[in-house]
Amino acid sequence: MADESGKGTESVASNLNEAEKPTIQPLRLPTAEEIRGQDIWNNCAVRSVVSGVMGGGLGFFMGLLLGALDRPHEEMTGRQEFIYQAKQMGRRSWGSAKAFAVMGFIFSAAECVVEKARAKHDMTNTVVAGCITGGSISAKGGPKAACAGCAGFAAFSVVIEKFLDRHE
Repeated sequence: MADESGKGTESVASNLNEAEKPTIQPLRLPTAEEIRGQDIWNNCAVRSVVSGVMGGGLGFFMGLLLGALDRPHEEMTGRQEFIYQAKQMGRRSWGSAKAFAVMGFIFSAAECVVEKARAKHDMTNTVVAGCITGGSISAKGGPKAACAGCAGFAAFSVVIEKFLDRHE
């Protein structure tokens, strides 16, 4: 009878060990459509245009929001205030859409080109892309402004990357 009870505990222990082992999933190869999609997305021109369009959309909605918060400085009737705010929303949304589209396009293009040239996906790509973006956007202000824009946008890009935790 002692032998039977020992066998019972061994089978319970082996069942627990089997339950603890992770199941191994079979390796699945990508389909031709998935490979084609990855090839398209890995194209720097496609990635940059998509980022520019998405940046423009974000800027458009931010402009609408910020334009709606503008208050007229003079006394107006309700209709005049409505017209004023609609115009402000339009101006702000168009300006923000252009700025964010350019910013998204430049950053994405720079990051993609640097990543392809270095054949690495790390924080250095983000820093270089941020520097290129900040410097090119603020270049009209002169060399000091370009350097400040480079440093500021690079630092901002690092903070965002750390927050999103994309790189290990």
